[in-house]
Amino acid sequence: MIELDAEQMAAAMGAEIAGRGPGGVPVRAEIDSRKIEGGELFFGLTGGASDGGEHAAGAIGSGAWGVVVEPARAVGLADSGAFVFSTVDPLLSLQKLALAWRRELGATVIGITGSVGKTSVKDITRAILPGRVHGSAENFNTEIGLPLTILEAGPETETLVLEMAMRGAGQVAELAWIAEPDIGVITNVGPVHVELLGSIEAVAAAKAELIAGLKDGGGLVAPTEAGFLEPHLVGVPGLIRFGEGGDVRLLESEQVPGGTRARIQTVQGEQDFEFPFSEPHNLLNAQAAIAAGVAAGFTPAELASRTGGIAFSRFRNEHIDLGDRGLIINDCYNANPVSMRAALEYLARVERPEKLAILGQMAELGPDEVRYHEEIGDLARELGIEMIGVGELARAYRPELNAEDPAAAAKLVSERLGPDLAVLVKGSRAAGLERVAELITAPEGSAA
Repeated sequence: MIELDAEQMAAAMGAEIAGRGPGGVPVRAEIDSRKIEGGELFFGLTGGASDGGEHAAGAIGSGAWGVVVEPARAVGLADSGAFVFSTVDPLLSLQKLALAWRRELGATVIGITGSVGKTSVKDITRAILPGRVHGSAENFNTEIGLPLTILEAGPETETLVLEMAMRGAGQVAELAWIAEPDIGVITNVGPVHVELLGSIEAVAAAKAELIAGLKDGGGLVAPTEAGFLEPHLVGVPGLIRFGEGGDVRLLESEQVPGGTRARIQTVQGEQDFEFPFSEPHNLLNAQAAIAAGVAAGFTPAELASRTGGIAFSRFRNEHIDLGDRGLIINDCYNANPVSMRAALEYLARVERPEKLAILGQMAELGPDEVRYHEEIGDLARELGIEMIGVGELARAYRPELNAEDPAAAAKLVSERLGPDLAVLVKGSRAAGLERVAELITAPEGSAA
């Protein structure tokens, strides 16, 4: 519930109140009129092929507390019985309202960005922090999703854990302006979005916008092996490094039933942790999350006591045991050379004698995209993993089999399922491989 009255919201949004409702405050912000259940503040966002303002009247009819629309639409809705806010830029008003609510909450804000692992680091951080924590759901990490996440936070929220996506120069700076993070986490910098920005150096500079966006006295968490990010870390106060040789680092670990037991060095001494996962890359992600937790003022013991609550967002390394039909590792949310390498290396360690990777394209890699795909294909062969490539660009992996689309890939895999098989499903979202996983994991026979 957004505990700001209409006048406070109008002032925060730079909007005028064109129509008044019965009073009270909205339960949350919403941009999809189909999700209105009663009491929401609907933002009629414009852009692209759609105009959200067209659905404002429908939102009011479904019980919206109020709407935020452009002036021309506000006139016709003034007598609707709901609060009507008139603004020339509904998206900017959404962002401004989120900033106002963030300040009203006074919560500690942790902003997380990076080429790989930011969602997993967010998931782990959100789980291990004590107190009342609210975080980004799924991929609510854009100029729209992040302010919606902030506005979902209840007034009792003590910590906000916000994922920050980067699609171009200036986006992380925009998200930091909205969130005013106290602590920033940059998981890494890799060859992701090179097609948009032109070089890995430019990607690093875009991620580093988070540093400038930190509140005064804020802390930063960054990897020990920072690569192209390193020049941006010189002289940064409150810097905590994670990973081998860092301030937060793994001392020893062992696989245990259901996960990993690890001893981790922190800036406050050593601490034993038990994690409900076994992937080495998630163990590194956990070190980043622990560093963020320590930076936020929590003790390693407090963080270690909450690891049982760790759960990853959908499509991220989901393990689906099909019994005598095999094991599916559904990691199809996204893909780039760094995450693809980690996923294949993990698959190679899975205790199943047969390994199969269903690989879609890795998007936005720029002019070297074919080379990156070839290198991943070479790695899979070195690891003894058979491949099915899905789509045209996936042919560059030089897989054993090619499938025109996800349905065709699922049919090929359905013919191979058995108790000895472990299947990795991975590719960029543009490849649509979630459909492969859906068909494979459906009741036997339905994938054909």
